Amino acid sequence: MIGPLSRRDRRSFDAAAVVTGAGSGIGRAFARELARRGGSVVCADIDESAAKQTVRLIEDSGGRAVPVSCDVTEERQVWDLSETAEHWLGRQPGLIVNNAGIGTGGTHIGDTALSDWRRTLAVNLWGVVHGTHVFTPWLRAMNSGGIINIASAAGFAAAPRMGAYNASKAAVVALSETLAAELAGTDVAVTVVCPTFVQTNILASETIDNAAANLAGKLMRLTGVSPESIARTSLDANDRGRLYALPQLDARLIWRTKRLLPGAYLTAARLGERLLP
Repeated sequence: MIGPLSRRDRRSFDAAAVVTGAGSGIGRAFARELARRGGSVVCADIDESAAKQTVRLIEDSGGRAVPVSCDVTEERQVWDLSETAEHWLGRQPGLIVNNAGIGTGGTHIGDTALSDWRRTLAVNLWGVVHGTHVFTPWLRAMNSGGIINIASAAGFAAAPRMGAYNASKAAVVALSETLAAELAGTDVAVTVVCPTFVQTNILASETIDNAAANLAGKLMRLTGVSPESIARTSLDANDRGRLYALPQLDARLIWRTKRLLPGAYLTAARLGERLLP
């Protein structure tokens, strides 16, 4: 049994935090949970009106937050986010949640438009690259804090017809593992979150074709969990210094099966491709 967390380990409590993609879904859940834990939250989103709505929800519950318009694909805007956060918080944040992302799927490699590849990698990978590039040096200098990168079970499941999305999330897993190794000896905790289906609006992305969105929507209704549960589990994992957060049973089963029975896993993936419409 895990004992009580020390004050030093409770990074998400009373945190000065930045959350990207905070206007909806998992990002909004992170922002609200951090505020519930007594934190002050910079809510960044490309849609400033959505970020403002998240802030209103937090303030209505007695929390403290500020909205910031930020396109994480633009390096300069992430530097501006850092400056805004430092000014509003009175210091640099101690917890960064690199959450902003989009969904892509439904077509084979070779059929997926290169514009969809570029957009997916720009948001899902480069958004995390920019967030870690800007904020990591400060956390390393403070020798404390946390970084939470939102990946996906897609990063290791490698399901067919999701090439761009799979590649972007696999890269986030690798980046997070590298960052955790580089921060060894510091008190900066890195956590990469790999959920399966979460009840958000990600399927509304224009880079997911209709057939794939309909199928994924059915699976999400059957097996999807709330973004609030993902936020709580992920923050607790970072508090405990855990690198991997696999918050659902199916994600953990996929993770273990692929590592223990890689040949069988590939056979199952090929079967899945044949069964898809």
